[in-house]
Formats: sequence, C-alpha cells, structure tokens
Amino acid sequence: MLSHRPYLPADRAACLALFDSNVPRFFDVAERPGFAQYLDHAGMRWPYLVVEHDERIVGCGGHAVEPDGVSVALCWGMIDNALHGQGLGRFLTEARLAAARVVPGATRVVLNTSQHTQGFYAGFGFVPEAVTPDGYAPGIDRWDMVLSLD
Repeated sequence: MLSHRPYLPADRAACLALFDSNVPRFFDVAERPGFAQYLDHAGMRWPYLVVEHDERIVGCGGHAVEPDGVSVALCWGMIDNALHGQGLGRFLTEARLAAARVVPGATRVVLNTSQHTQGFYAGFGFVPEAVTPDGYAPGIDRWDMVLSLD
C-alpha cells in the first residue's frame, strides 16, 4: 500500500539512504551535509513528508513558503533510485502540490532541479525560468522552474 505521512526524526537514516541512492546522477555527494542539516529541522516550520510502500520509506519531500509570501518552494524531493519510473515521484509531487494549493496567498510553486528531472516537472506544468550549467556540480545543471497556481 502506498501512503505518505509527516517526517519523524526516526526517519532520518532512511531519508539519507534515499539521498545516497540518487548520488551521483541526481545529487552531488557534496550536497549531503546540507540535506542532513535540513532533516535535523524538517517539519519544524514547513511540512516534510515521507512516502511509504508496504511500510518501507521509498521517498521524501517537502515544501516551504518563500519570504515573498506568494511562492511555495518544493524542497528536497527524492525517490529511491531503484524505484524510479513506478509512479512514486508522481504520488509525492501530487501530495506536495495539493499542500501548496491550500497555502493562503500562494500564487505559484517554485523549484530547482537538474536536467535529469526537469522533464518530469514539466509534465506537471512547470516551466523553466533559468538554467545554470553545472549549477549543482560538474555535470549536474540547475534548472529553476515555476508553476502558476492561477
């Protein structure tokens, strides 16, 4: 059974393992300390979710309201690399977009991702605003994308 729930501190190791499964194609190993630090504060201010399949954590991701008050940013979304292409990323993204749509005053969702996943997000209607070659690390470009909630 596929479900999502709020992140708990006990999920930290499983989420770090998800990150590790996506290195080096989707994340650079140098990003791991930043993700670990994010997890140490996950859920305190903005929601962070874990996706479970048969009681095993197979994905995680969250969102945060940007300082402008109208943008909701998708944060640190990932699915176990061995399970890509099975609809888990769609499930996680739909849950995060549903949460973004109920944020008072939100008019857009923003994210930054790589060239490897920009097409996935384009399928939800996200459009690129900027592309930075090697923006995360050599060979991992940064794509800044936006989805209008209007």
